[in-house]
Amino acid sequence: MTNIIPREIKLIAIYGRVSTSNQENEGTIETQLVAVKDFAKKNNYTIVQEYLDNGWSGDSIVRPALDRLRMDAKKKIWDAILIYDPDRLARRYSYQELVMDELREAGTEVIFVTTAAPKNEEDKILYGVKGLFAQYERAKISERFRLGKLRKVSEGHLLVSTPLYGYNYIKKREGLLHGYYEINPEEAKIVKMIFGWVGEGGLTLRTIVRKLYELGLKPRVSKRGVWNTSTLSTMLRNKAYIGEARWGSSYAVVPENPINTDRYRKMKKSSRKIKPEEDWVASKIPVPSIIDAKLFAQVREQLKTNFALCQRNKKNEYLLAGKIRCICGRTRAGEGPQHGKHLYYRCTDRVLSAPLPRTCQERGVNARIADKLVWDKIAGLMSSPDLLQAQFDRWTNARRNKVVSSVGDTKVLEKEITKLKDEGTRYNKAYGAGAFTIEQLKEYTTPVKEQINSLESQIAKAKQQENQINITAMPSNDEVRSFAEESAKALTDLSFGLKRAIMINVIEKVVATQQRLEVNGYIPLISNYVGHQTSYRHRRPPERR
Repeated sequence: MTNIIPREIKLIAIYGRVSTSNQENEGTIETQLVAVKDFAKKNNYTIVQEYLDNGWSGDSIVRPALDRLRMDAKKKIWDAILIYDPDRLARRYSYQELVMDELREAGTEVIFVTTAAPKNEEDKILYGVKGLFAQYERAKISERFRLGKLRKVSEGHLLVSTPLYGYNYIKKREGLLHGYYEINPEEAKIVKMIFGWVGEGGLTLRTIVRKLYELGLKPRVSKRGVWNTSTLSTMLRNKAYIGEARWGSSYAVVPENPINTDRYRKMKKSSRKIKPEEDWVASKIPVPSIIDAKLFAQVREQLKTNFALCQRNKKNEYLLAGKIRCICGRTRAGEGPQHGKHLYYRCTDRVLSAPLPRTCQERGVNARIADKLVWDKIAGLMSSPDLLQAQFDRWTNARRNKVVSSVGDTKVLEKEITKLKDEGTRYNKAYGAGAFTIEQLKEYTTPVKEQINSLESQIAKAKQQENQINITAMPSNDEVRSFAEESAKALTDLSFGLKRAIMINVIEKVVATQQRLEVNGYIPLISNYVGHQTSYRHRRPPERR
């Protein structure tokens, strides 16, 4: 289907997206680009920019190329955005409308190859109904797949994408209705060796990691080429090795403390949590066993013993535990050599990199000194009305500057609106003088009206944000002084537990070296805060410092 757009647009950008790596490999993105470029050529458009999201799901609106597109639309470097189909923009209809409205406000037209973009209210309703039906059909197909999987595993058949270490998965073929596990002899030897080391030798997981590395035995898949303790722990607890495979024993969740903190993540729910065994969909799918049940039970008991005897479980008092980081990005963990005589925050890179050499060479930070320095600074800030007031002023000014930088100077926008209105008046006068027809007048004035509406929306948004800053009730000088006086009294002679609770609530993170401590956080100032009464009067939004 080819749509010829009546309005002449010379400079356009194109957007393409594929959901999976398989589609990316099969060249689906190239297929989209061919269709889009043919459409642009027939309509005499000049493509000035390409935005491509390879391997990104349409269920998420946070995508690198799409974000660049939305930011560039405000810069007016092209007139329109050309997309193959609405579902390339987003799978959900609500996301499609959100992005399209944002682009229209920026004065950018959205054009699709497979369908005409909605021009009026009637078109929008029809477009919305079509999007909702498509979303319903996708949900229906997904539910059919889910029920099919449940039926398969409930009948005692395997459902896997990647076989367990120690097994090969024989896929279904002609004459074979279902796939099954077959023991991999080479990997099975290593599995028996690992279970024996723990159950009979009593070795720890870190010792096993080192022994496997020394023997040159690598896991099936690993970027570093070495085993991880988490992989071994999961293996040693999996009953499939005694002939009882499982399915539906875990569910995907958003990680609470993600290692990858990048803004763009192709999968939000990248962690998994184990369900209670009674909630598993299938817990005894028959597969060939590699070890016997007796050794498996010995391993489970030995793992409990190892955990109980682990030296790392001898807790010392670390005020910044869980909040302190190294400049390399890794967490710093507390370590107490000589039975806690000396306490340090050491970078966990050396532990996570083992048995390979560590990549971070930063030295440990004295925990007692770091704890005292940070606590004294936090307590000093909360006890000083002058310092608190200075922080309030800095926060308010930063918010105002952010509003100006995000939408621009409203006076400049108002001048631009005045120019556009004058331009519209000239068109009307020219039409009254008979210079052109009513159709030509609409063609000339419609883009002007759209630009005026877009600029007025930006001004309204800026004023709304400014009003929010002004409306936000800041504490008075007397309230600040009262808070500081109460804090000074309450923060003296606190137990470690109370200090720790305050640190957790106030500090977001501390980046530490032996020469410098950089503290990031915020103090949620509310009335009677020190008395632990949660009144929300005069509360400011918890902006990060």
